[in-house]
Amino acid sequence: MKVAITGATGLVGRALTQFLEARGDQVFPVTRSKEGKGMEAVFWSPQEGEIEKNKLEGIDAVVHLAGENIASGRWTPELKRKIVESREKGTRLLAETIAGLENPPEVLISSSAIGYYGDRGESQLTEESAPGTGFLPDTCKLWEGATTPASDAGIRVAIIRTGIVLSKEGGALQKMLLPFKLGLGGKVGSGKQYWSWVALEDLVRIIHFAMTHPKISGPVNGTAPCPVTNYEFTKTLGKVLKRPTCLPVPAFAVRTALGEMADDLLLASANVIPAKLEQEGFLFELLSLEDALQSILKKS
Repeated sequence: MKVAITGATGLVGRALTQFLEARGDQVFPVTRSKEGKGMEAVFWSPQEGEIEKNKLEGIDAVVHLAGENIASGRWTPELKRKIVESREKGTRLLAETIAGLENPPEVLISSSAIGYYGDRGESQLTEESAPGTGFLPDTCKLWEGATTPASDAGIRVAIIRTGIVLSKEGGALQKMLLPFKLGLGGKVGSGKQYWSWVALEDLVRIIHFAMTHPKISGPVNGTAPCPVTNYEFTKTLGKVLKRPTCLPVPAFAVRTALGEMADDLLLASANVIPAKLEQEGFLFELLSLEDALQSILKKS
């Protein structure tokens, strides 16, 4: 297969590229740089509305992973604007471009996040659940809606609502490792909020599964089927690292440090189930959090 990937240099993009190339697929990174990327690179500039449309002709699949890091800093009005614009503008440009190709791809896999559901307590959430309210749900709705030009043109669109991606190479787990190794880990707030997670290697397989299974379309929860509370996550990570986890972080302290982001990313509860993947027969390799952490942390 010929696969174009935006965000190919990010955590998920790198792993997906390695996975596809190992299978013998040809990867076309969609990049903002015009230099040093090779003949297969596709230049784009979402801010300027530019993209090398001709290089996307004949591509079999497009995977859209690019977007401003939502955890890159305190959510100032300017950063929030960038987060929304990077997702809506980039997604719409890509969707409109491939919709206008003479030989469009069969499928567009576009990222989203379980932030779509907002703070929902203990309620089990599937792809059929209604969106939540607030900045992240509103952002996800705009983000997902921007794929409409592609689906209107008859391109199959699958939207992966990703949970907390577990990897030593980046993301939340990487940031947690040092304090937990030092014995400074503990639950955040009440610890009762659900954290829906997925191992990076399973997420890559989910993306490939969505690419290659024609029945997969619309929203897809990209999470393991066994979400845990923050308390359970904390205790399990401490167990795997053989470190105590007796230093809780009060909710007020997290809010003081991170502002609005604390409520949406760390204190919100989303008990998300990958109902569509299970229905279509996807098999997770890492089902339990303990198994996932053991597998991730034992790798050099």
